[in-house]
Amino acid sequence: MTIGVALRQAAERFADNPAICSVFQGQRSLTYAALDALSDQVAGALIAHGVKAGDRVAIWSANRWEWLVAHHGAVRAGAILVPVNPAFRAEEARYILADSGASILFCPPSFRGYSCLSALESISHQLPDLRTVVVFGEEPAPAAMTRWQDFLATAAAISQDDIRARETQVSFTAPCHLQYTSGTTGRPKGALLTHHGILNNGHCVGLRQRLAPHDSICLPVPFFHCFGIVLGALAAVTHGCEIVLPGESFDPLETLKAVEARRCTSLYGVPMMFIAMLGQPDLAALDLSSLRTGAIGAAPCPLPTMNAIISTLNMREITVVYGMTETSPISFQSRADDSVEVRVSTVGAIQPHLEAKVVDPTSGATVPLGERGELCVRGYSVMRGYWNRPDATAEAIDADGWMHSGDLAVMRPDGYTQIVGRLKDTIIRGGENIYPREVEEYLLTLPEVSDAYVFGVPSQVYGEEVCAWVRLKPGSAAVAPQIQDQCRGRIATYKIPRVVRIVAEFPATASGKVQKFRMREMELEQRALEERRPA
Repeated sequence: MTIGVALRQAAERFADNPAICSVFQGQRSLTYAALDALSDQVAGALIAHGVKAGDRVAIWSANRWEWLVAHHGAVRAGAILVPVNPAFRAEEARYILADSGASILFCPPSFRGYSCLSALESISHQLPDLRTVVVFGEEPAPAAMTRWQDFLATAAAISQDDIRARETQVSFTAPCHLQYTSGTTGRPKGALLTHHGILNNGHCVGLRQRLAPHDSICLPVPFFHCFGIVLGALAAVTHGCEIVLPGESFDPLETLKAVEARRCTSLYGVPMMFIAMLGQPDLAALDLSSLRTGAIGAAPCPLPTMNAIISTLNMREITVVYGMTETSPISFQSRADDSVEVRVSTVGAIQPHLEAKVVDPTSGATVPLGERGELCVRGYSVMRGYWNRPDATAEAIDADGWMHSGDLAVMRPDGYTQIVGRLKDTIIRGGENIYPREVEEYLLTLPEVSDAYVFGVPSQVYGEEVCAWVRLKPGSAAVAPQIQDQCRGRIATYKIPRVVRIVAEFPATASGKVQKFRMREMELEQRALEERRPA
């Protein structure tokens, strides 16, 4: 079925259940019946503004209840939703809007002090397809833009029969999302996802969390990313759960207070978020006993962090998720009753109705269980392709429909799979292949280390050398030579980081994915500065 039909069914089954509560917007709450009715209104307003099936409708905003309403209305009308990172500045937003050819844009007046409206005024002449800008909030909109309430009012020109007729014309196989990849290696590419792909993916992620209508999901991760809209909002629709928005963007204390206030049973985040929440000085004073499950992904979770999530946050059934935007997004997930060891050493087992294999990156042949190779996924969740990028699509999806992840993996005999690195991350030092994940996993066992990332830097002698960026645990005063000393005799000499840099934070995308390419750039910039300093 389509997302629009799924929401209508949820409104019939769970009419008075809360669908969303935006804590930071004055506890604004919508039942499923109200969400469905407002989504109809948005769909009608879009039809009134000339939006046809397949047209692109963009949202450039942080989490808020209007985001979800605009989303459901757009996909109900047959449009393709284009989420834009709210942290993007004018040129970054211009690229997404121009590349997608978006005709309608929803946005707030500003985000973290940055004026979205001023940015749009500066780039509007470069966006010939953009006809209408709808501004969230109650304040009057600038000239040539439309206030949210005024936009909704235009739905009066479209009958309910016309809205239903449009909805019935939308196929479950139709594209509904144009999700731009996070751009960790350059300009983002738009992955074209379908109703069938993302709706079923959200449903299956919810199944492994054992979600039910009484559950409430605290969602500090963004709607503009698959983590928020698919694993959160669409899992909620298919299981009748509530979505709780603690803040416009992530704040650890706000998130924990929202869990307490709304008695949330599920909490989503990346490891950095959970580490920040566990580090809150007032943590013990909060009642988090309602928590049971959740989802953690985008980066490996250290064992001490996982233990604390289970014991301190009471998330005994937390699941580890793994995937990529191009697979709608989750292909692997742990189960609610898996051991802690399984949850920190693997990304779980393949999702229902999907296939996975591990292949030799050179020959393409499937490798035996237990051997390293590139992870590939096939099935309902694989994207239609990259928007207007047939060459990139052909490179990512082979002739047999397998999506090549670019991740190095080892599949165990029981099907549980370990991600051991990225194909492009492999460091070749003097002819020796070094997989950064192996070195990172060792560094995380050191008592002083909170987090670590390893990558290659140029070397005149060896071609590449190992470089590690390390964040220390609070109170630790360790220095780089101490970290290196603790590697000697414990890992192979050629794997010991030649360069260790102690840092306070790592460059990351808004969805929490650490950007190793940016670390490498920053390391080389720092090295150049150090070489220019007088002795």
